[in-house]
Amino acid sequence: MSLSSALTRRGGAVLVAGIMVAAAAVGGMPERARAAAPAVPAVAATTVTDANGSTTALKGFAIQSSAKVTDSPQAISSPGYQPDSWHAAGARSTVYAALVADGTYPDPFYSENMKTVPTDQFEVPWWYRSDFTVNDTSARTYLDVTGVVSAADVYVNGKQIATQDQIAGMYTAHELDITAHVRQGLNTVAFRIKPNDPKKDFTSGWIDWNPAPPDNNMGMVYDITVRRAGPVVLSDTHVLTSVDMPSLGSAQLTVKATARNDSDSTVTSTVTGTIGDLTFGKDITLAPGESKPVVFTPADTPQLTIANPRIWWPAGMGEQALYELRLTSRTDGTVTDTAHKSFGIRDVQAPLNEDGARSYSINGHPLLIRGANDSTDLLWRWNAQEVSARFAYALNMGINAIRLEGHLEPDEYYEMADKTGMLLLPGWECCNKWQDRDKEFGPYTAHEHEINRASMAAVAARLRNNPSVISFLIGSDKAPTESSASDYKEALNAADWTLPVVSDINRESVLDYQSGMKMTGPYEWVPPVYWYFKKDGGAEGFNSETSAGASIPTMDTLRRMMTPGELETMWTDSSAVLYHRSPGTSFATLKDFNTALSARYGKVTGLDDYVRKAQLAQYEAVRAQFEAYGRNFTDAENPSTGQIYFLLNSPWTSLHWQLFDRYSDQGGAYFGAQKANEDVHIQYSYDDRSVVVVNRRTAQTQELTAHVDLYNTDGTQRHHQDATGLTVPGDGGKTVALTIPENIPDLDTTYLAKLTLTDSAGKEVSRNVYWLSTKPDVLGSYNWPNTPTTSYGSLDGLNQLAQAQVSATATSASTGDTTKVTVKLTNTGTGNTPALLTDVHLVDPQNKPLLPVTWSDNQVSLWPGESTTITATIRTADLNGATPNLRISGWNTPTSNTTVATP
Repeated sequence: MSLSSALTRRGGAVLVAGIMVAAAAVGGMPERARAAAPAVPAVAATTVTDANGSTTALKGFAIQSSAKVTDSPQAISSPGYQPDSWHAAGARSTVYAALVADGTYPDPFYSENMKTVPTDQFEVPWWYRSDFTVNDTSARTYLDVTGVVSAADVYVNGKQIATQDQIAGMYTAHELDITAHVRQGLNTVAFRIKPNDPKKDFTSGWIDWNPAPPDNNMGMVYDITVRRAGPVVLSDTHVLTSVDMPSLGSAQLTVKATARNDSDSTVTSTVTGTIGDLTFGKDITLAPGESKPVVFTPADTPQLTIANPRIWWPAGMGEQALYELRLTSRTDGTVTDTAHKSFGIRDVQAPLNEDGARSYSINGHPLLIRGANDSTDLLWRWNAQEVSARFAYALNMGINAIRLEGHLEPDEYYEMADKTGMLLLPGWECCNKWQDRDKEFGPYTAHEHEINRASMAAVAARLRNNPSVISFLIGSDKAPTESSASDYKEALNAADWTLPVVSDINRESVLDYQSGMKMTGPYEWVPPVYWYFKKDGGAEGFNSETSAGASIPTMDTLRRMMTPGELETMWTDSSAVLYHRSPGTSFATLKDFNTALSARYGKVTGLDDYVRKAQLAQYEAVRAQFEAYGRNFTDAENPSTGQIYFLLNSPWTSLHWQLFDRYSDQGGAYFGAQKANEDVHIQYSYDDRSVVVVNRRTAQTQELTAHVDLYNTDGTQRHHQDATGLTVPGDGGKTVALTIPENIPDLDTTYLAKLTLTDSAGKEVSRNVYWLSTKPDVLGSYNWPNTPTTSYGSLDGLNQLAQAQVSATATSASTGDTTKVTVKLTNTGTGNTPALLTDVHLVDPQNKPLLPVTWSDNQVSLWPGESTTITATIRTADLNGATPNLRISGWNTPTSNTTVATP
């Protein structure tokens, strides 16, 4: 049976129905006797729920290399087989992840531990084996399979039911009808999983982000589930929504599904549905083996026209309203199957503007995409709390969109995005099998085209009703060929995909799909002024992946990830190839970053000084990137329309491309982004010295006053300006408040600029402090991966800042599962010296950071006598019953600790 001939759709997934591959029959007993107690930690049998319409995920697997197993597939897949000396693996686990979890290999994120793991053991198939129990065998039983990396032969109770030619591709999804093989009581399923090669298989890889794990993520990354149903099965359930624009006063819903009769008799089924208080239904008659569409439209079901619908909005723009569709099929009054789908009502548009840039709007409001590229864990380990923290961090920084390049997370990820209001831009990956434009990966064979189509169909069906998803990128660095694009178009059309489809991220097009994005980087260090120029990666159009390269973690994290010798090399030898930098030669060293750091901030004197200067450099670089795109969003010519910061997080312990690190610690990059993306924000323009106020709220804000003060590094004030009566349009609008004169008398080469914005009552709305130089950074000509700097600005005057004392008082209060710590910081100095970039870390009694934690603000700068109050929110459970402390440090603030007062 070919893959395409077996394809059907089921509840948002592509299915392979009724595969019965002939295999030698073997009795229920294993080939050889085994000890009563397995050597592997017990993987309990999964108890399958009997009810029709129920779905039960397998709890986990026993796994072992096929090179170490001499028993036949029939024996391995039979109940009672004892997997001696096998390894325990979770329900979603790659091979290497399981071997790390059981202690076979040490922490892959420290030093070069991962590099020492032998890879030849992953060049042969591995067995994944799981038991499940079924009480009632009168219902039909299906095995739903997806997330296999890269392909698998499948056996149930000693019988082969699918081959690796059929279960191929990480994102394809398959329904295997195992009714004839299931017995009452204990049952066994076994997968012989083929080794993964992202250059040859439709899976995922890591390219130059970080080293690939030694098994290339071979294994299972999604749940394998057992599903029960009666004779009539529901599949392909989804909702099409249309909302009246611009009023948003009415919405039209179309409900679609497919009903299939898997019995040997003609049946009439009643299919009923509910959406909140709405109810609807119809009867459908099906011959044996017949499938029919079940469709409810506003024309035949008037209640599907909804007045005053609850609209789904991105975070910060309104409510994240979700609806729930539930369908039920009944035959002779008995439930045979159920299906449900969560969805939102919203309008997404993303046309190309006059300059060819993709420009998004949501529910009629223009939206600058302030995005970042998210990355799953290096070993594809799902951790709901960790992912929830990633979303919380992104929203805390003002990030409103996440791009997923080929690392498409499990369903819970998209549900979290729906509930939190995070926009998503999923798509395929570059530089491996998905990129068929390169001879290394294509052209595809006929069978590979089948996998390609099946992958797109499965993903489209999974994502089409998530309101957080606003596009799909069918290409990454390069647009696909026309033949692959045809695969995608066929699958997307069949799935009723209505959202924008982006051809690639690099200005190409294919068929009727266009890009509207640029992929010019940079990927290495550039000075802040770079972002303001409307060329290369600067703030015009939609920049699909970009950042100023290196991102040095905090000292706490560095000591968790590298040996003392490796840390010494990092700052003393800029030409050294660093394992935690990148496996590719283009980004293997820290030369560009280290050169700029010393040239601008002065010679590095040690590891502490290096990390201290790195945080300051990363703060200004990231802040400028987001600020430039924010300022240029509403320009009449060549406006900026979006950017994707590369990367949001790191899948492992990295020295580059991250706004926060593997352990969720935050440094200058994080807080620079948070500052730049304030709702109402005052900012300095590095190119023309203008001071601009940007308003990201939907409504305009008015009666604002901008204040600018310039200081020498000894704290002496050299300039003051005000601009009053400012009105700023909403939806990302801006107002130029004033322009700072070019020549300020007696201003040092290195100086500080304090910008504050107050409302009509004098309350501070935004505050922003810059460290600047009268000597400019000068750029050369663009040369991928960045534009070189030919002359550096001089910020080494910051080394002359006198020490500043900052005191802190803090109290905590717990509500439910969270604890909020309120911190008041005060510069207690009596002179003129400001405390620059004062950092607050919440730490345990052993002085280790308590993470994850979200701060309302951090790395603040205070002049003598000034105070500010900031808050930190943390899961109460992460405190482990201890009273937290505050660790205060900064550019010119000595490190001190303060105990948090508790009620």
